[in-house]
Amino acid sequence: MRRHRPIHPLPLRIMHWLNAIAIVILIGSGWEIYNAAPILPFSFPQWAVIGEWLGGAIAWHFAAIWLLMLNGLAYLVWGTVSGHFRHKLLPVTPRAVLHDIWAALRFRLPHELGVYNCVQRLLYWGVIGLGILAVLSGLAVWKPVQLWYLSDLFGGFAFSRIVHFVAMSAICAFIAIHLLLVALVPRVLPAMLFGGRLSTTPHAK
Repeated sequence: MRRHRPIHPLPLRIMHWLNAIAIVILIGSGWEIYNAAPILPFSFPQWAVIGEWLGGAIAWHFAAIWLLMLNGLAYLVWGTVSGHFRHKLLPVTPRAVLHDIWAALRFRLPHELGVYNCVQRLLYWGVIGLGILAVLSGLAVWKPVQLWYLSDLFGGFAFSRIVHFVAMSAICAFIAIHLLLVALVPRVLPAMLFGGRLSTTPHAK
């Protein structure tokens, strides 16, 4: 008798979409905050920002960062306790990553629902690290005096802003790649919305 289990469990789906909402708000409001004091010779267009003015953008940014941190903490705890990290995101080895990159370049990389290849695993670990880096550098920018140890860790207020901007830019690149892959393999989207179903055959007793 076959049993069915979701491709993506409900807790994972909830945390995924909460994270998506938080990141979109953080990026949009962060761009408006950046526009108030650019560190590079360009500004982001008004249609792409959230907050309309500096005070509004800061309010949106603070609200979203709490959502991101609480949701991220829940994800780290759930991923560890449930075995999600161990079963889905490990192992990651240089040889396997190079193998999967070569297979992808030849359009021979198979894609199974609910199974992450080694490149995907590396990217997911990378964006988790970038999220932590963005939060810590953002705190260093927000409270450079009270959180002086974080500010010093990133080389002072000015360098903390650069680290924060670079982390944000790398997360944007990850999102672009993520959306491109979904566009190329659209059958993965319903499972992240509704869970999907995988058939499993229980071991005979």
